[in-house]
Amino acid sequence: MIVMTRRNWALRLSIVLNICVLLYVCAHFGSWQEEGTNWDTGGVAAPLVQNVFGSESIQINSSAKTAQEARATRVMGIERYEKKNIDTSTAGSEGGIKGVDATKILGKDDTIEGQVNDPLSPSSLNLKDIVACTDKSQEPRKMQRGDYWVLYNYVPMTISVKCWETLTYTTHADYTFLDNVEPLLERWRAPVSIAMHAPGYDFQTTVDSIKYLRNCGSELVSQLVTFHVYFSSKHVPNVVPPSKEVVNDSYNCTLGPPWANPQNKKMYKVEKNLLYPVNVGRNIARETAVTHYLLASDIELYPSPELPSKFLEMIRRRDQPALLTPNPKVFVLSIFEVDEKSLPPKNKTALQKMLKSGSAIPFHKKVCSACHNIPKSKEWQDAPETDGLHIFHAGKRTGTFVHWEPIFIGTNSDPSYDERLSWEGKSDKMTQGYELCVLDYDFLILDNAFLVHRPGIKSHKKDQKRDMITAKTNHFIKKIIVPELKVMFGKRTGCAV
Repeated sequence: MIVMTRRNWALRLSIVLNICVLLYVCAHFGSWQEEGTNWDTGGVAAPLVQNVFGSESIQINSSAKTAQEARATRVMGIERYEKKNIDTSTAGSEGGIKGVDATKILGKDDTIEGQVNDPLSPSSLNLKDIVACTDKSQEPRKMQRGDYWVLYNYVPMTISVKCWETLTYTTHADYTFLDNVEPLLERWRAPVSIAMHAPGYDFQTTVDSIKYLRNCGSELVSQLVTFHVYFSSKHVPNVVPPSKEVVNDSYNCTLGPPWANPQNKKMYKVEKNLLYPVNVGRNIARETAVTHYLLASDIELYPSPELPSKFLEMIRRRDQPALLTPNPKVFVLSIFEVDEKSLPPKNKTALQKMLKSGSAIPFHKKVCSACHNIPKSKEWQDAPETDGLHIFHAGKRTGTFVHWEPIFIGTNSDPSYDERLSWEGKSDKMTQGYELCVLDYDFLILDNAFLVHRPGIKSHKKDQKRDMITAKTNHFIKKIIVPELKVMFGKRTGCAV
């Protein structure tokens, strides 16, 4: 009887031990896989290459894929991971390269070995889903816009991007300002949308200037810049060649830039005494931006480098309370001028040194300091530079800043510019500022990003002719536009034009 009892206990103990062993194996099965054992193929577990924005992860079998086949290419602040070699000779799709040598602009091949993050952590959020935008066509088209003919996407950029991948710098110009394109691109390195005012015979000089930039200048121009052209129906050019003809035509580079040719100094616009329809250009360039986020700026304002990538990384993180408030919001850039002997600073630390030495000053300090008096500007200038991009302060366009004309990163959901206002009449952005104020926008000032005007500090100059136009414009705004805005958008205490 004693022997049987001992056998029963031994059997029970054996069963318990077997169960413990099984539980131990099951508990460690997953961890053994993560440590490198491939239970399906007997090979090494595939490394994880993770998109910098967290939008996609690609599993790559290390025994079959080469570094080039699983390349991480960098362009315009975008990290792209291609499973196949990039064909640089044919038109691309899905964010690929069309007809250009990708290696010239994408940077050296690189792969990033990401880590699997907590799915609830801000660093794991998907930028593509956060932005949730729709891609736009870059096909050329001709349309009327009020009194203007517009050649949308007349000369499109050759790179195709998704609407969530980067930012577009939107601006306006006539051909005399096109010498700013290359220095702007060197710092921005992302899509640029430019609306060119080209009435009468200014049209041909504008087309020649575009050809010069694309054929004789930096290859970034053809890759990243889309040119739109517009002119009044009362000042239509004699000939408007098809878009394809302009895109494919070459240019004799020995002739130099058309805007520097003395023969082109006498503009049609000047001869006919035309006003510059600045806000028509602003709206055209903005509406045709291929990305959700855009920086509506003036072509002589150069952004701090790496702004697109840093901005989108901030949006992806969504780890700052100011980004999560229900109010509509725009992202404001501080603006500065530097003297003509200086180069625009490449980062905030360099800018701070120039401010202390006097070689840099706040924008329009000697022309209209109130127009660009940014909230907490002194604190911003004193705050040390940090890594990445963050919200420095959330301001409003009221009180001391009631006449503030901020330049900001926003979207096409933001109020547009009143196209009845001209550059000569000044105050061309004031009405938009009023709309933003009434709609209770938050003006989120970025901490390490800024704009710098092309070298040369502006000073106030007396211009009797322009002063007359300004007086008429102010009267028009007060008597016609402001009453309209109050009907359309309502009123809010503290808001004014």
